[in-house]
Amino acid sequence: MTEFEEKPSYKSRPVILQVLPSLETGGAEKGCIDVAKTITESGGIALVASSGGKMVRDLDRDGVYHINMPVNTKNPVRMHMNVNRLITVIRDFNVDIVHARSRAPAWSCYKACNATKAHFMTTFHGTYNITSALKRHYNSIMTRGKLTIAISRFIADHMENEYQAKPEKIRLIYRGVDVDSYNPSAVPAGRIVQLAEKWRLSDGVPVIILPGRLTRWKGQSVLIRALAELGEREFRCLLVGDDQGRSGYRQELVSLVKKLRLGSKVHFVGHCDDMPAAYMLADVVISASTDPEAFGRVMAEGQALGKPVIGADHGASRELILPNETGWLVPPNKSGALASMLKHVLSLNTSFREELALRAISNVQANFSCTQMCAKTIDVYREVLD
Repeated sequence: MTEFEEKPSYKSRPVILQVLPSLETGGAEKGCIDVAKTITESGGIALVASSGGKMVRDLDRDGVYHINMPVNTKNPVRMHMNVNRLITVIRDFNVDIVHARSRAPAWSCYKACNATKAHFMTTFHGTYNITSALKRHYNSIMTRGKLTIAISRFIADHMENEYQAKPEKIRLIYRGVDVDSYNPSAVPAGRIVQLAEKWRLSDGVPVIILPGRLTRWKGQSVLIRALAELGEREFRCLLVGDDQGRSGYRQELVSLVKKLRLGSKVHFVGHCDDMPAAYMLADVVISASTDPEAFGRVMAEGQALGKPVIGADHGASRELILPNETGWLVPPNKSGALASMLKHVLSLNTSFREELALRAISNVQANFSCTQMCAKTIDVYREVLD
C-alpha cells in the first residue's frame, strides 16, 4: 500500500481521528479498528475517540491511542461540551481529519472542525429513521463532510434521494470481511467439532443458521414460520445471537416455536465467540431481515466460508448475493417464499454446493474484503487532504 508520506503535499505523518459512540461491539466498531490499524501501517497517526468498551483492548494491541470521551450522549448540553473537548484534542494532536461514524458525535465533530483547521468527513452506516423534519435535519449531519463514505450502493442512493447529497461527494466503500479468518481453510476441524458438541448437533442432520441479535427486524419470526412449512423434514435451526435486553421479543419467539411444535428443531444458542466455526456447521445461512440491510454482514461472512446464503430481496442484499450463483434472494417478510427456497437449497447435490462455494468465496475476496475496505478508506483520506 502506498504510504501517506509519498504525497509531497502531506505532512510527514497525517493525524486521523475517528469518532464513534462506543467500542462495545458491532460492524462499524470493527471497521473503525481495522482502519485505525491500517492508518498506522500506512505512515499516519491513528486516534480514536469513544466512550469506551471491550474493543478498546484491540486498539491497545495495535498501538492506536484511544481517547475516552462521552460522545455516546444525545444530550444537547453534553454534545456542546464535547465540541470543546474535541477542539482541545484537534489542537493538542494536530489532527488533520476528523472522521465521524455516528450522528450525535458527528454534530460535535462538525462544529469542532469549523472552529479549527481540521477536515470533517463521515461514514453513513444506515438508513436512520426519518419520522419528522427535525429528525431529517438531525440525520443530515452525515452528509455534511468534505466527503462521505457510503457502505453500499443502497446507502449511497438513499443519501442522494432522501438528503439530496451530491454524488461527487460520496465514496462507495463496502464493509470488509476478514477473509483470513473467514476462510474454510482457516477453521480447524477441532473448532467445528467442539461447537457441534456444545450445541448437540447430530451428524447428517442439515443445519440452518440465522446469525444476528434477537431484534424484530432481523426476521427470526419469519424464519420460524417458514420452518413450520418444511413438514417432516429433519433439520436443526440455530438462532445465533443475544437478545441484548429484548427479553420480551425473545419470549415471543420461544412461544412461537412452541406453538408451531418446533421445539426439538429450533435452538436459541445465544452469543457465539467463534462465528467462523458456526458458519462451517451450516448447510444454509439465512438473512431474513424485514427492513433493508445497509450492508448485510451475515451474507458476506456466509459466502466467505463457502456456504449457500438466502437473503431478503431488498437493501444491500442485492449487491452482496449473486442470485443462483452465490445464493438466493426471496421477498422480504414472506415465510412461504422462504420455505420454498429452503426446500430447494436443502435438496442441492454435493457437486452444485462445491461449485457454489468456490463462486461465493471468490465473490467476497474480490469485492468485500477487509483489506480492500481499509485501502479504499486510506485513499479517501488522501483525497480529503488534497
